[in-house]
Amino acid sequence: MPEVRLSTRFRTVLRTSLGFAALGIGASVCGAGVVFLLLAMQGIPREVGSADWVLAVCAAAYVGLSLLVGTVWTAVLQRRTAVWFLLGRPPTPDEARRALRLPVHLAMVSGTLWSIGTVVLGALAAVLGSAWDAGGVALTIALGGLTTVGLSYLAAEWVARPVMVPALDVLPPKEGRLPTTVLTRLALTWALSSGVPLLAVLLVVTPPNLGVREPTAALVLLSSIGLVVGAIATALLARSVAAPLHRLRLALDQVARGRADVSVPVDDGSEIGRLQTSVNDLVAGLREQERMRDLFGRHVGADVARHALEYGVSLSGDVREVTALFVDVVDSTALAYRLPPEELVRKLNRLFASVVDAVNTHGGLVNKFQGDAALCIFGAPTRLADPATSALQAARAIRDAVREAGELDLGIGVAAGPVFAGQLGTSSRLEYTVIGDAVNEAARLTETAKRVPGRILASDTVMEACADRERANWTWYGKVRLRGRQSSTGTWANPRAAGNSG
Repeated sequence: MPEVRLSTRFRTVLRTSLGFAALGIGASVCGAGVVFLLLAMQGIPREVGSADWVLAVCAAAYVGLSLLVGTVWTAVLQRRTAVWFLLGRPPTPDEARRALRLPVHLAMVSGTLWSIGTVVLGALAAVLGSAWDAGGVALTIALGGLTTVGLSYLAAEWVARPVMVPALDVLPPKEGRLPTTVLTRLALTWALSSGVPLLAVLLVVTPPNLGVREPTAALVLLSSIGLVVGAIATALLARSVAAPLHRLRLALDQVARGRADVSVPVDDGSEIGRLQTSVNDLVAGLREQERMRDLFGRHVGADVARHALEYGVSLSGDVREVTALFVDVVDSTALAYRLPPEELVRKLNRLFASVVDAVNTHGGLVNKFQGDAALCIFGAPTRLADPATSALQAARAIRDAVREAGELDLGIGVAAGPVFAGQLGTSSRLEYTVIGDAVNEAARLTETAKRVPGRILASDTVMEACADRERANWTWYGKVRLRGRQSSTGTWANPRAAGNSG
């Protein structure tokens, strides 16, 4: 796999380097060719006479020299970026800053060479001809250079996208650090598609006439160049602005459909990059909220989590008719003495897994774990049509699962009645809980249930409220005097084995 990643990075570096080389050489050659063609069509310079071959040779020699110098200069600029990118390591802040400014630096290379050419060839035209010749040559070369530099800059931003992503990871786009802006690209595109071609047309058709030939052919050529350059500049602008916006729209559509694993590559140093970063931050925040909600739901139960999100920080609740189910391990003190703590915890976790599965299956809530015991509620915060039947079915399912595992022994008490169900505590620390006699009765029944063959005791109140089909699974156990209560409680048991629990 490292070899594959290295090979991929090498191909990317090679493709980017070749792209920059083709961009620099192609743009310079095409720009120089257009400039010479315009000069020839207008007869500029017009007063050089037989020495025009000297100017042509000098111009060709300068083009060749500038291509050599530009290629070496571009290679030096690229090498600083290609090294860390090829090695696959994140760039240092200084390396990232240079990588982000690579299109600007390449445009500066092209602009410097064209500026020198404008001065050198303009001066040579003045020596061999006149000041008008120098002005015509310099203006034509300058306009050609502006067009070439502008196109080179827009194209370089597109070619440099692969190295922009890791560089922007180190230096995210922010105000004051943007090497370019959308407004800059718009202005540059206007200049390439309209400004420079129209200015060239004005220079051809308005006095003083720099050329000596009929301007029609030159105007046709300038119009064609304007159309081609405008189309290329607009395509590059669309690729740098419209394409990232399209990807952002697709990503936001996925977020709107509930996806929280969306990520947009940040490959632009302008406001577009800031927007890409903002979308990634938004999705990261949604993921964090979802993770917190999931953890919250795991700690307090999904129903309680929904209740808290609905009502917020409110010390409120109401009185509900619920059925309470209490589960407690038999002889837990002896188990804690006999077993290593980690083994006891593993056994308790397997027990609680059975409790949670059974209670969730029947629509209840595991309100809290209390060491080796658990309190489960049916009817709050979610109302149930028949909480008594659901609680009895869950009690039998828990008992049967624990018996099948054969690791622990337990007692289960089931009681019903009115309780307060709501958030208790302070505004800084809340807990959803239930308080009432039914909860206490279930806990007391559990103490007696540990000595009952079926390990489950349910009160008369539960039996009166449950469905007939469920009541058929239970038999009268007798009246029990529970600790802390003045009168006896009628109880029912389910002594059936797991295979016959119905």
